[in-house]
Formats: sequence, C-alpha cells, structure tokens
Amino acid sequence: MVAVLTSDVVRRIKFVQLITITLQSFMETVQYLDLNTKLETIRVSSLHALAYCPRLFYLEEVEELYTQDAAVFAGRRLHTELEKKEDEEWEELFLVSEELGLRGRVDALRTRDGETIPYEHKRGRCHRDEKKQPQAWESDKLQILAYACLLESALGLPIKEGRIRYHADNVLVHVPLDDAGRQAVRDAIQQARQLQQSTHRPPVADNERLCARCSLAPVCLPEEARLVHDREWQPIRLFPEDDTRQIIHVLEPGTAVGRTGEQIKIARRGQPEEKIPAQQIGQLVLHSFSQISTQALYFCAEHGIGVHFISGGGRYLGSFDIRQGSIQRRVRQYAALSNSETCLELAKRLVICRGQGQRKFLMRGTRGKAASEILQTAIKQMQVLLKQVPSVKSIASLLGMEGRLAALYFGALPSLILPNVANELQFDGRNRRPPKDRFNTMLGFGYSLLLKDVMNAILTVGLEPALGLYHQPRTQAPPLALDLMEIFRVPLVDMPIVASINRGQWDVKEDFEARGNRVWLSEAGKRKFVDMYERRKQETWKHPVTEYSLTYRRLLELEVRLLEKEWSGEGGLFAQLIVR
Repeated sequence: MVAVLTSDVVRRIKFVQLITITLQSFMETVQYLDLNTKLETIRVSSLHALAYCPRLFYLEEVEELYTQDAAVFAGRRLHTELEKKEDEEWEELFLVSEELGLRGRVDALRTRDGETIPYEHKRGRCHRDEKKQPQAWESDKLQILAYACLLESALGLPIKEGRIRYHADNVLVHVPLDDAGRQAVRDAIQQARQLQQSTHRPPVADNERLCARCSLAPVCLPEEARLVHDREWQPIRLFPEDDTRQIIHVLEPGTAVGRTGEQIKIARRGQPEEKIPAQQIGQLVLHSFSQISTQALYFCAEHGIGVHFISGGGRYLGSFDIRQGSIQRRVRQYAALSNSETCLELAKRLVICRGQGQRKFLMRGTRGKAASEILQTAIKQMQVLLKQVPSVKSIASLLGMEGRLAALYFGALPSLILPNVANELQFDGRNRRPPKDRFNTMLGFGYSLLLKDVMNAILTVGLEPALGLYHQPRTQAPPLALDLMEIFRVPLVDMPIVASINRGQWDVKEDFEARGNRVWLSEAGKRKFVDMYERRKQETWKHPVTEYSLTYRRLLELEVRLLEKEWSGEGGLFAQLIVR
C-alpha cells in the first residue's frame, strides 16, 4: 500500500520537523552554556520563596513570572517609610558572594556592643508557638540566616544572629546563626540550583493555606491542579475575578498614539488629545491607519499593555509580542505539541467543545415554539457526529468531521433569525475575504476581535502562538490562537450577533458600507460592534468544572493557563466551557 500525502500534511510535517530541529539546537545551546558559563548567584529573597513553596521559587526564578498585588505594594511602602527615618546606625547594603553563590540587599544593619546585626522587616504578624511565644516563620528565618551568611562570606564579619521586625504586632524576633543555620542555607542553595536546572514545575504545596496568601496563585492555579487529582475537591477561587483595565480601540484613521510621562497619549484628528494613565489600560487596539510611536511601544511592553493591529476592513493583522522570560514554558509546549497523540486528543476536545456549543445554541431556537425541519435535522445530525469524535484516529479525519459539523450549524443558523428582520441582515451561508453580506461582515469582524483577545491571552501566559495542536500553519493567524478561538466563537461572537439583529440594533445603511458585492462595517458600525463585544466580555459564565463564575475576559486567560496544564501533569480541565 502506498501512502499519499496531501500538500497540507507535507507542510505540517515540515513545520514539525523545523520545530524539532529548533528545539534540539536550543537544548544543545542550553547544555553548552551550562557547561561553559559560571553559575549566577542566587538572590536571598528567592530563598524566601523557596522555603515558602518550591513551586513559587520555580515560577519566579526559572520562568520569571512576577505579579504585583496589594501585599507587594504594601511591603514596598513599608520599606520606603523606613528609609526616610533618620538613624545614623541604620544602613542598607547590597552584597554579592561568589563563594557562597548568593547576592542580596540587606534591609538594615545595626551595631550593638561591637556586634553587627542584620535586620529584616516584615509587614505582617509573626508566628506563635504552642506557648504563644513569638517566632519567625520558616521562610523568614531562612531569609535572615542567608543574609547573615552573606555578610560573613562577603565582608568577613562574624555574625551571631539576625533579627526580624514584624510590624503588624510590633514584635522583634532574634534568630541565632549557628552551624545548623549555616547548613540550612547551604542546603537551600543546593536545592535552588537543582530546581534551576529542571524543566518540570514542582507540584503545588500540600498546605493550601499558603496558596491563599500567594501573589502568584493566578498563574500557578493551585486549586485547579488539586481539582484535577480530586474531582470531589471544592476549590477556592484564587484566580482574579476581572481585569478592570480599559481596552482602548483606536478606530479613527490617522490617529497618533504616543507616550507622555506615565500616560498614553492619543491624538485624533480635529480632537483634543486624550491622556490615560498606564495602569488603567489593558490593551491598545489600533484599527485602520492609526500609528503608535516607538516610545509608546516600549512603554506598553514595560507595563504589560497588549498592542494589537486590525485592518480597516476588519481583518486581524498581528500583535506586539511582549513576552519575557517564558523560555521554559515554550520548551514544554514544543515537547508536548510535537507529540501527534497529544495533539489529537486535545483537538478532539476542541471539536467537541465548539460542536456542542453550536448545537446547544441551535437548540435555543426550539424553545417555546415549533422548530423548522432544517433546525431539527441539524440538531439531530450534529449529535450523531459528536458521538463519533472520540473514536477519530487522525487530525485529517477530525478536520473533515469538523467541516460537516460547521456546515450543519451554518446551514441551520438562519432559523434563529426572526422573520421580521430586514432582508439585508438575513444570513444565507458563510462567506469571507471579503464578506458579501452584513451578517458575514459582523462575523468576520467579531472573529478578528476574538482572535486579538486570544492572542493577548497567549502572550500574557507566555506560550508560542505559532505552534498549535489542531489548525495548520497559515500566513496570518497563528495556529494556537485559531485553536483556542474554537472555545469562544459561539458565546462571544455568534450569540451576540444573532441577539442584536433580532433586537433591531442595526441600521442597514448607517452601520454598513456596501461596495459592489462587498460589505464592510462603517465607522459608526465598528463603534457599535466594539461596544457590544466588549460589554459581552464583561458578562460572567460559571465554569462547569471549577464551578466558580468569571467574566469572559478572565476566562480567555484562564483557558490558556488550563491548556498549559495539559502538558504539566495537571490536565483535564481544558476545553470544558460549553454553552448551556
């Protein structure tokens, strides 16, 4: 038997081979660097994270993930206030010891009876033993011991103890430095070195109370990891409810976006300049021929502001890549998605998720009224096809089955539009590039906005959008973004469009521009659609597995993080969001 490979299959094979060669070269380079470069010193503050939770250390020091929550800012304010105090004996000192392999900035040094004593300041309360006596927390204890060892190694000073001030209950705890303390520091450094060389994240902490106080819980997703291994687990929602920052759409051609101080400056033709503080902006979306300065791009990257570009015709063009320190995440992604079996299993979930969502959306058209024969037939046939998806043996077969599901769905979708809707807004089959009717114009623009948001989530998490699990590599849209879009097409685009048409929200003349057999959204139409889409993203959806509610805007990022867990030993929650 002779196997015949289609051009698409050949392109995918070449793409996977290229990724494999790139990964192999990357790993060889890493090994070379490991053998031929001096090991960097470890931050003392990172040992504090290690003692608190090895997974926290790995996320911060290896994957370079950092968050700044209210507790972090409160700690910084405390140190700023201390620095303002006038005390001749108070001294802040930055030290490095190549011999010990440590570096760090000691909060303060004081001299008492000829002895040098390092001090550490903590905003919270101390630990209490069984007798209610004040004690240092284990992570704080290791940190002050590490500073004491660093002073001995770097300056040659004999250090007998360190002290920790817990400001919440105004307690000063003395921590003696003895041989056991020095050994604890050396053991921690060795453990940190081992974790730095590992490509696997440590498991979540056994003590779930630590997770509730951890600033990286939204990245780590410890409760979701526990739920994977124990479906009876009732998770506490540690993932943030919502990102309240604005998504700024610049729709007017010729608009210039720049930076002034700590603000983004938007200059529209014939209008006063608009200035928005950086901390209030989550994304900048530049439509048509608007421009952004290099200074503004650097500023957006520094503040984690996503920058995306959409053409005047409503087509997604690309995103500004602001990923930093995500090499380990991408290495694991390359390794996982180079496995055809892994890709097939995840792709099946995507097809089931989208197909079930489409079918249940069609089923809404049967509520309380007689459904058309086309609608009833499509619902039944989609159910039959969806039952066959788990037994599919190849991506090619899965693509064919998805095509049949899509044909049934779009063939029955016109049945959901009310008869009294204007003919110009009726739907008569899917078409694109360019769209030939108003319904398809809205679908195309909506999918472009969704693709932009999925890309924003992928870059936020730090994955590689060019390496997907289902869609084939194409010129414009990255495969991984197309994959993840499948989960949200129905709830974020299809459903709002049908609902807005049935409510009579669109003006066939004012909101659209028809040019021959091509139809585009006018500037007024784009504004109306963007407003509808962004409002939809603020609505909440209860996750069927975790059973907590989040806005769609948050669910986009959560779904990317759940996908990453699929190749991190904590899979099982990805692609479970199905329209009810």
